[in-house]
Parts: sequence; C-alpha cells; structure tokens
Amino acid sequence: MALPMMPKATAVWLVENTALTFEQIADFCSMHLLEVSAIADGEVAAGILGLDPVANGQLMREEIERCTHDPKARLVLNAPREQQPAARRGARYIPVSKRADKPDAIAWLLHNDAELSDADISRLLGTTKTTINAVRERTHWNSANINPRDPVALGLCSQNDLNEVITRAAAKARPKEKPPPKEKPPPKEKSPPKEKSPPKEKSPPAASGTAGT
Repeated sequence: MALPMMPKATAVWLVENTALTFEQIADFCSMHLLEVSAIADGEVAAGILGLDPVANGQLMREEIERCTHDPKARLVLNAPREQQPAARRGARYIPVSKRADKPDAIAWLLHNDAELSDADISRLLGTTKTTINAVRERTHWNSANINPRDPVALGLCSQNDLNEVITRAAAKARPKEKPPPKEKPPPKEKSPPKEKSPPKEKSPPAASGTAGT
C-alpha cells in the first residue's frame, strides 16, 4: 500500500484539521491507532508541523468529506502525477551549490521520519553515515547553524524518491507474523509400577551352647 509523504506530519494535519476517526487516519498513514491517539493528546509529535495532503495533491477535499460522513470508509491516496524513476545504484549526485543544505535535510529526516535508517538517508541525499551521525549527535562542525528543512523543498530529492524510501522503511518496520506454534504430541501413558514381592521371612537364629543339667 502506498503511503503519503511524511506520514507522521500528515497524520498531525489530519488530526488537527479534519473530523476523521483515529482509525481512518491510522490506516491512511500506516500508523498504530494508539500513536494517532497520542498525537491528538499532544503526547507524540508535539514539535512536528502538520503537512497538508490536499495542498500537495495527495488527497482531494472530496475524499476527506466522503470519509468524514462514513466512518467505515477509508481514504484513498491520489495516484502520483510523476512517473516513478528507474531504480538507481549508488549514491545520488547532488550539485555543489546544494551540498551545504544536506545537514538541514538530514536533521529534518531524523526528526520527522525516525523509521529511516542511516543507509536510507545516505542513499536518498547522497551523504555519508559519518555526516548523519554527526548531525544526530550534534557534533557536526556547523551544528549551531543547522535548521531542519524539507529535502524536497531544498531540491535534494524528489517527492517520489522520498515516498519510495519511506514506504520501504515502513514495510521493514512492520513485525512479521509468527507461525502458529506446533502442537505438542500427547504425553505417553506410563505403565503402572511393578508390584514388589513381599520380603522373605528370616529363619530364627540357632540356639547357642548345650542345655545345663
């Protein structure tokens, strides 16, 4: 199932701006129901800015209204307008003029899409795991000036590439269903214990000596 871009930010917007049920939002954003409920209570994603899926063309306003009137209905993501690019091998090439924006984009992804691995971010932005870890640990030489910004808005990747990476990471994060445990065979019936034979009677001891006169 295709996911909206930045599912958590999209869920924040849907919670704050629609009357959709938590189940509908959780299903659309591929999130746990309790996580959506925590967003509504302000316990999760407090610092995440909501992302409007209508403004970016992922949802039609009519689709939201349809599901608002029918709690059992489920939101349907709009088909992407751009054709999915062919799969690439190796790191992405980033123009020299945009490379200074990479730390900002890394910080954005670490904050908004925690399910992405360092390898995912590295391939998406054409950066190194060392740089990613430096941004995460705030040991980057320019940490004081890093400002989390959307990598799509910065032109470091396309929306389709970002959606593809998030979808793949979400699929990996889902727990695999464990096979049902094998039934144990019934225990074998134990044979009754053998009856012990009664102990043999001891013969009386022989009289010692001879009788006196």
